[in-house]
Amino acid sequence: MKFKFDYVTPGREIIFGVGSLDRLSDVVERFHWQRLLLCASGSSRRSGRIESIEKMLGTRLVAIYGEVQAHVPDFQVDRVVALAEQSDIDAVIGLGGGSAVGMAKAVSFAFEEKTESKSPRVVLPTAQPRIPIIAIPTTYAGSEMTSVYGITHHENETARKITVQDPRIAPQVVLYDPLLTLDLPPDLTASTGINTLAHCVEAVYSITRNPLSTAAALEGINHIARTLPRCYARGDDLQARTEMLVGSYLAGTALANVATGLHHGLCHVLGGTLGISHGVANAIILPHAIRYNADACVHELALVAKRMGITDDDFDDVQLAAQAATQVSELIAEMNLPRHLREVGVKENDLTRVAELAAASRTVMNNPKPIDQDRLTVLLQAAW
Repeated sequence: MKFKFDYVTPGREIIFGVGSLDRLSDVVERFHWQRLLLCASGSSRRSGRIESIEKMLGTRLVAIYGEVQAHVPDFQVDRVVALAEQSDIDAVIGLGGGSAVGMAKAVSFAFEEKTESKSPRVVLPTAQPRIPIIAIPTTYAGSEMTSVYGITHHENETARKITVQDPRIAPQVVLYDPLLTLDLPPDLTASTGINTLAHCVEAVYSITRNPLSTAAALEGINHIARTLPRCYARGDDLQARTEMLVGSYLAGTALANVATGLHHGLCHVLGGTLGISHGVANAIILPHAIRYNADACVHELALVAKRMGITDDDFDDVQLAAQAATQVSELIAEMNLPRHLREVGVKENDLTRVAELAAASRTVMNNPKPIDQDRLTVLLQAAW
C-alpha cells in the first residue's frame, strides 16, 4: 500500500509522503511566515538536512540552533528563547526527534507566556499561537502530534523532567517524509520505535481513552509490529520506513488525546534525572508496566496482543493480556536493546529515588491500576 496524503483539521495540517520536505518552502509562503528559527540536533547538521533547509528558505531562515540536547534542558531553552527574541521570529521549525520538536514547543510557549504577562487577553481554544510550529520528525517520537513537551529543570545539582501542556503549542504543520528516516541508525530505529509503541499501549489502556484514541493506537500497533523489525534489519527499506512512520503518526494521534500512566512517568524520571535515553528507558520499562497493569486492563491488553500478532483462538482474554508483555519483550530482544536498568548504568541505590520522584508525578497518578512508591520500587527492582 502506498502512503501519501494531506490531512487538514482546524488548526493543523499533516503532509505525509515521500518527498514531503520539498514542500516546506511552499508551506512557509502560504502562511506568510518571513522570519523562522530552526531547532535541530547535531545529527541534522551532520546529515546535511540543516543545509538543505537553509537553501529552501533562504533569507526567511533568520536563526538556527543546531545543538539541541536530549530531554530539553532548561539552560538550553533559555539560550534558544533569547536567540528567538533577538531574531524577531514569527515561526519556529522543529527538525529531528522528540527533543528538537520539544525545543520548538518550549520557544512557542515562552512567547505565549510573555504575551500574557504584558497585557491580559482573551484566549479561546481556537486562538492562533503567537509563534506557530512546523514539526519535521526524523525519528518515531510522536511529539509532533501533541500539545505537550518535557523540559528538564536543574536545581541544586538535581535534574528533574516535567511536562508542560498548552493547546497553542501543538504544531500547526507536520511534514512526514519517510526519506528523512532512511539513515536513522539501527539502535535509534529500535529505541524510538519502542517509544512510539509505548505511546500506543498506554493509549489503549489509558483512563481517559476514547474511541478515536483507541482506534488510532490499535492501528498504530499493527503498523509498528509488522514494520519495525524490517526497519531495524534493513534501514533502506523505504516501504517499511513509510509504514513505520504511519504507525508513529497514529501513535502520536492517540497520545495527543489521552493521559499516560506509570510507564511514561518512570521514563521521564529515568531520562531527566539519570540521563538515560528516552527510547532506551521505554524499552526497559514497557514490559514491566504492561505486566503490572495486566489484571486491571485485561480486555485492552488482549487487543494489544492480537495487534502484535497473536492469532491463537484458544487463548482467552486473560491469557492474551499476559502474552502482550511477552510479545513486546521478544520484539525488544530481537532488536538487541537493553533490557535491564543496570545495563545502562543505573545503580541499585538509585531505584528508591526514582520511585520517589515518579510517585509524585501526575502521570503516575493517572495509571489505570493504583500504584505507590513501594510498588514502584518493586517494579524497578524487577527491571534492574
